Amino acid sequence: MEHAVSDATLVKLGELPTQTLIDGLWVDNWPQSMIHGARPIFPGQKMVGRAVTLRFVPHRPDILKDKPRAEESPEYVAFEFCGPNEVLVASSVGPWESVGGDIKFYRLAQLKAGGLVTDGSVRDTAELKNYGFPVFAYSSTAKQGPAVMQPWGVNEVISCGGVVVRPGDAIVGDDDGVVVVPSAMCDRVLQIAAEREKIERVIKLELRKNPGSPGKYYPFNENTKQLFEDYKSRGEA
Repeated sequence: MEHAVSDATLVKLGELPTQTLIDGLWVDNWPQSMIHGARPIFPGQKMVGRAVTLRFVPHRPDILKDKPRAEESPEYVAFEFCGPNEVLVASSVGPWESVGGDIKFYRLAQLKAGGLVTDGSVRDTAELKNYGFPVFAYSSTAKQGPAVMQPWGVNEVISCGGVVVRPGDAIVGDDDGVVVVPSAMCDRVLQIAAEREKIERVIKLELRKNPGSPGKYYPFNENTKQLFEDYKSRGEA
């Protein structure tokens, strides 16, 4: 891959809140990249890893007949690409449809996968909670998946929750949701995030000293620039 995301870069991205990543992409006019509907099934977990993608398609008898069987079925093929620095991103055909549960995802636990993200739902959450990897989904469900959809594509460019996900993109999740950072933008986002963190720290310092409307400095404007330069000159930035 032209822009492979290193393990070191993943660590740095994982230290940032998802909203900071969104802001970093926005500065360079990249589209919003939060996966709509993917919420933490088990709150309080942080997730970061490179995307391994799995695409589901609606059920049809001929599709079911042509889908590879047993270990060659697409979901099991996708699982084997996962490890501690990979996140499985599964695009469902609907928010309440199940992409899997207990037995299937036990393999992800064995592989110590970095996490699971879907714009659909998951089953058997009582078991998944013990598996140790973060799970972000629209909801939990008791429904069976195969009656509605079939796994079909592995490591393709997919749409998940209205967002394009390319294999190898950085996937970061926290209690606010899941963000896709395109692999080509990871280093740039880290640079922007570091700059914004310094500026926002100065704004908060100033608002504590002189309470008033954040609109004077935020969104960033000429007042913000001057404020930052003043703090910097005094060694406070």
